[in-house]
Amino acid sequence: MAIQNALTVDVEDYFHVSAFAKSINQNDWDKHPLRVENNTRRLLDLFDEYEVKATFFVLGWVAERTRDLVKEIADRGHEVACHGYSHQLVYNQSPEVFREETFRSKNLLEDIIQSPVLGYRAASYSITNESLWALDILAEAGFEYDSSIFPVRHDRYGIPDSPEFPYRLETPGGHSLVEFPLSIAKLLKYRLPVAGGGYFRLYPYAVTRAGLSQVNRREQPFIFYLHPWEIDPEQPKISTSWFSRFRHYNNLDKCESRLRRLLSDFEFGTASNVLNTLGLVD
Repeated sequence: MAIQNALTVDVEDYFHVSAFAKSINQNDWDKHPLRVENNTRRLLDLFDEYEVKATFFVLGWVAERTRDLVKEIADRGHEVACHGYSHQLVYNQSPEVFREETFRSKNLLEDIIQSPVLGYRAASYSITNESLWALDILAEAGFEYDSSIFPVRHDRYGIPDSPEFPYRLETPGGHSLVEFPLSIAKLLKYRLPVAGGGYFRLYPYAVTRAGLSQVNRREQPFIFYLHPWEIDPEQPKISTSWFSRFRHYNNLDKCESRLRRLLSDFEFGTASNVLNTLGLVD
């Protein structure tokens, strides 16, 4: 029997991307055309076509402006989870600001879907060794699981020596919380990130498929993520560094066709369902 893996979407728009923070002021977000609604509905239709359910980590800023979209995600049988409010890097926020934004976005989502929101994912996986205090706030807010820790070395995120597979952790303040870390493949001693997003677009598909197959051969589920803007090659182009342009725009035109191959090659469900199968959440 094939292992069920977690399919996840970080519901944010192209101008929310952390790499563009120096080019786009947060106060100007409403001046940019909102494309997240149409792109997310394209993903919903695609998932219907392949008869899969996903977890949608919705940004609070987006939810305030697209309440009908959030309700539609839930009504179509998918899991609504929390992506924070303002897409600011956690380690650049104070605990007080993080707490206010986290409770605000969770309450907003629960008001829209009239159901508990169990999962959380930080902007750009920014729960690192410098921001582990955020895990206590997540536990206090009533989240059952987090999916913010990337067990790799990276210029913006990562806890390189953290566990590779879903586990229950103890927060610095003594709370209990389930962590669903982003997936990596092993190349000798090197941890290769293969969980999706830019890696999915930048690597040849064969690399992603081999890496994720390796995870399943170890009888473990992987977790895959992407963003609605990643299937939108017509999005406005932002003036930024060449490196950020490369990471953001490369192979946008290939992402949807690769996603179709992925949905054909592996079994998927929501993050909550996968964790429930593992006995980590109810």
